Amino acid sequence: MSIPGDQPNPYAQSQSNPYGDVPPQPPGGQQQPGQQDPRQAPNPYAYPPTPAGPQPGPVGAAAHPTMPGGVPTQPPGQVPGQAGHPMGQPQPPAPYPGQVPAGYGPGVPTPSAPSGSTKGRGLLWAAGGAVVASALWAGGLLATGGFGDDEAKADLAGYQYTGNLCGSTDYAPFEEAGFKKDESTSGDKNPRASGTEHEALDSMDCNTDLKASESSSSSDYSSTWVATSAHLHHKTDPEPEFEARYRAYENQKGSTYTYKVKPVPDLGDEAYLVTQEEKDGDDEGSYVILAVRDGWMTYQTSWSNYVSGSSNSTPPNSEKVGKMLSQSAKVTMERLQR
Repeated sequence: MSIPGDQPNPYAQSQSNPYGDVPPQPPGGQQQPGQQDPRQAPNPYAYPPTPAGPQPGPVGAAAHPTMPGGVPTQPPGQVPGQAGHPMGQPQPPAPYPGQVPAGYGPGVPTPSAPSGSTKGRGLLWAAGGAVVASALWAGGLLATGGFGDDEAKADLAGYQYTGNLCGSTDYAPFEEAGFKKDESTSGDKNPRASGTEHEALDSMDCNTDLKASESSSSSDYSSTWVATSAHLHHKTDPEPEFEARYRAYENQKGSTYTYKVKPVPDLGDEAYLVTQEEKDGDDEGSYVILAVRDGWMTYQTSWSNYVSGSSNSTPPNSEKVGKMLSQSAKVTMERLQR
């Protein structure tokens, strides 16, 4: 029996949901973030959801990459990576799931290498080149002792350090030429030796005052000084700079003198004699240097002579002084090798 006034409800029968049963909604009737509404048909062309957090700003026209020549752009409604896409290759993975790589967006196709491109081979070549370069570098280090031994070993040629170079110095050539050690040096020790040992450079020095034997006058102030030094180089090879150091004297000129440099044979690995020449032609052997390098040992001895006006002695010339220094150096260097 129907109640007067009631009308049949044409919607009283539940109709079937074409999308299936709707699962119960969460409390509050609100859909969870990232959850698709099952009542809506899935969109096969939708882009992946954008993760939470700050996203790259809008892509401007200037940020769009330039497509390689001959590569067609994406037709409307077609997604790169799907079958039939003109680029034919799937997109590279995004930096993290759901993120579109920076500089691209909907409607802006991500460029991929066309078929037959050498881009991939270029990457392989670069990687292979890096491996080859690393191998060559490692081989060079092994060949030169770069692993754990990056310094060349010093070639000291058997020379030994001594704290008293004067005790090893040969004075016989000077004595034979009429010179003796000056005893009137106001109480100062003569000769005077000093030396220093160091892991990089050992230094040895000897300074000697000489006086002509025939000079007996108290008014004769003539003097001669012989300064000798020897160095053992432990860290640096002196060869590349040795000759240049003494050749530099050739460019030093005074108002009354110049310098002459010449090699000395049969003494060490290399040797040079530097002589001061007076412009007026006088040769009193006033200043002479002998420099010798033997391996990583360097040796220098210099002769400096002053002749007073009251002297009755004749000083040796530069040639004689050079011979005395060479003879003394040869014997002294032999003593340093013992």
